[in-house]
Amino acid sequence: MATASDTTSSAKRKEYTPVPTDPAMDARAVEKLVTARIGLLLKAPFFGNLATRLIIKNADEWLPTAATDGRHFYYNSRLIDKMPLKQVEFLFGHETLHNVFDHMGRRGDRDPQLFNIAADYAVNQDLMDQRIGEKITVVPILLDSKYKGMSSEEIYDELYQNAKKINIDDLLDQMLDEHLDGEGEGEDGEGKGRPKLSEEEKKAIRDELKEAVVSAAQACGAGNLPAGVKRMLADMTEPKMNWRELLQQQIESTIKADYTFMKPSRRSWHLDAILPGQNNAEMIDICIAVDLSGSISDKQCKEFFSEIHGIMQMYDAFKIHVWTFDTEVYNPAIFTQDNMDELLTYEPQGGGGTDFTVNWDFMKENDIEPKKFIMFTDGYPGSSWGDSEYCDTCFIIHGSTTIEPPFGTFAYYQED
Repeated sequence: MATASDTTSSAKRKEYTPVPTDPAMDARAVEKLVTARIGLLLKAPFFGNLATRLIIKNADEWLPTAATDGRHFYYNSRLIDKMPLKQVEFLFGHETLHNVFDHMGRRGDRDPQLFNIAADYAVNQDLMDQRIGEKITVVPILLDSKYKGMSSEEIYDELYQNAKKINIDDLLDQMLDEHLDGEGEGEDGEGKGRPKLSEEEKKAIRDELKEAVVSAAQACGAGNLPAGVKRMLADMTEPKMNWRELLQQQIESTIKADYTFMKPSRRSWHLDAILPGQNNAEMIDICIAVDLSGSISDKQCKEFFSEIHGIMQMYDAFKIHVWTFDTEVYNPAIFTQDNMDELLTYEPQGGGGTDFTVNWDFMKENDIEPKKFIMFTDGYPGSSWGDSEYCDTCFIIHGSTTIEPPFGTFAYYQED
């Protein structure tokens, strides 16, 4: 559930043959798990609070390592029995961070196997940075200091761009835990076998986790939180402007306008009264780019373009440059008051890696200097966010409520 995968991610991993549980070994494993959680409570209270809320559940019959669905901590007793206590603390921290960052919910349309790998790289590096327990050595794990400070999405982009050079099967074999998607054969988290969760249960667990994260953060104090968790909490507790309101505000901010009866408003054409129209001192001139490298669907693109179309109906003169991008720009088009309806049938193109800088390169190469540049994105640039000095920029961010661009204005996209 809260970790980032579907069942296909384990298809190429070494086949697991279950062994009957040894009651004495399982008792030792449970004692070690409980002791590890107490250790986290004392030394890393944020992690300890969240680990303590998980129900410890033996899963020897289907699980070779460990897993979580947001409510349970599933474990293999033989793994825990041979793992030193400090490494068990690291394991608890690993499962906790998968839950905190809702990696499965953030995966979107990305390749499941590759995103699982990226999520493990990110989580393990965060645990090393926070000095949670000790690095696990009894089984291989994914850890590379070059990913320090990078999110799962940023790591994914780098892995995706280098996919031909890496051995995916080898990396899958180094994943620390089994990533769940809630599509198992068990009745639910309380039953036997890989847990099976409905969409309603998944949503309920995410809501529970949000409350638990806030409570854990309040209990341990802001000074003891990982940087990524601080950013996430700020977004959860601070109100943000609705993306539609921000979009309209940003477009309107590009013009200086007055009202006149010399140009009646289009909105009065079907009314008995004549309303004044806007006498724009300057024509609206904006650029709009849609990031198709990640989780933004065609349906969401259409809604975004439909919103822009609706806003432009208020004006009589405008020029809008539109394109889509991933690591290059696709299908650039210009819309004015004469062909604005064609925006509703614009065909998005792309779907590879991510490079925000191609947008600024495209504008500079084509001598385009907009009064406003608006980007619809999942908020993971790959490297640079772009040229903050070139033009005013507004980001509409989909799929996250924690990412904050280093410049420009922004709002988080939410479907009605």
